[in-house]
Amino acid sequence: MLPPARRAKGRVTPAGGASGLSDSPIRVVLWGLGAMGRLMARFVLGDPTMRLVGGVSRRAAGTTNPPDLAELTGLGRPTGVRASATLGAALERAGGADAVLHATGSFVGDVVPEIEACLDQDLDVVTIAEEMAYPWARNPDLARRLDGTARSAGRTVLGTGVNPGFIMDTLIVLLTAGCGRVEHVRARRVNDLSPYGPTVMRTQGVGLSPEEFSRGVEDGTVVGHIGFPESMHLVARALGLELTSVEEKREPIVSSVRRETPHVVVEPGYVAGCHHSARGFVGGRVFIELEHPQQVRPEAEGVETGDFIEIKGYPDINIRTGPEIPGGIATAAIAVNVLPHAVAARPGLLTMLDLPLPRGSAVRSKGAGGDG
Repeated sequence: MLPPARRAKGRVTPAGGASGLSDSPIRVVLWGLGAMGRLMARFVLGDPTMRLVGGVSRRAAGTTNPPDLAELTGLGRPTGVRASATLGAALERAGGADAVLHATGSFVGDVVPEIEACLDQDLDVVTIAEEMAYPWARNPDLARRLDGTARSAGRTVLGTGVNPGFIMDTLIVLLTAGCGRVEHVRARRVNDLSPYGPTVMRTQGVGLSPEEFSRGVEDGTVVGHIGFPESMHLVARALGLELTSVEEKREPIVSSVRRETPHVVVEPGYVAGCHHSARGFVGGRVFIELEHPQQVRPEAEGVETGDFIEIKGYPDINIRTGPEIPGGIATAAIAVNVLPHAVAARPGLLTMLDLPLPRGSAVRSKGAGGDG
């Protein structure tokens, strides 16, 4: 199929709209229809500035009568949009699109081919792959290649999410606007893993013995949080610094009580989560410290969840929230909220630092079949 006619890039107006683009809603394809796809679908369906035109999922492969997106995402009523097994099939069924909300993986190496496929079809891309929040941190060669491809295509690629993408980087950068001088940054996010499924539990080492946890860290099956280097480099870049190194540590959170979720049971003496921390250095000095202890049922041992940011400078700034900003809902919301800005932004591989101040919507309805 031929790609849709190329749209001229506009600029974001103070009201959040995009001048230089047509007044019609942004035509959106969802690539990845898991938990995050479901949440993003609800936000898009409730947004008068967007129109959901397609969805890509491996679960649609081999079907002669592709299901409505509602059947794959758990939405309460039909959307009128059928799922497709490939991006090409989705675009052909939709008659074209403007942008893709991408949610299929976490790592740059895994998602770049899919993002490049979007660029080949003249589509802007917002992805929630964690490493894409600042891909230069770990994959500079792939980042440069993707930036060149996006510029040649005249399209924008942006990685975002709640963390990385917001709490431990963009929000920190925004808070430093109140400082005449920044000397040190520390942030801590304490959250409850209980709502998540078996895949997340495995990557956090939940249910393992402490010895099994240590072996998992060594062989890469226990990864903890994905995104510390990305967040750290993003903050440093915003403040005019360049990190010389990043050190990370993963330690087990061993439970002294029995904890149970729909997906896992943790007996006393076994691992309830991962205490993942990192330090970013400028020369021999620690400039930024991030901590992310994640565990199931933290309240079982009196642990309160929340997000905490401490900026040492002139003046010091300390922000605390509790409980934690919900990761899943906030990730989907941020991706949808920045989409109009990404569509209107300059071509290339961008970060949250390259867009106007992100903001939510007061006119978005609940969408189809849920609280989205």
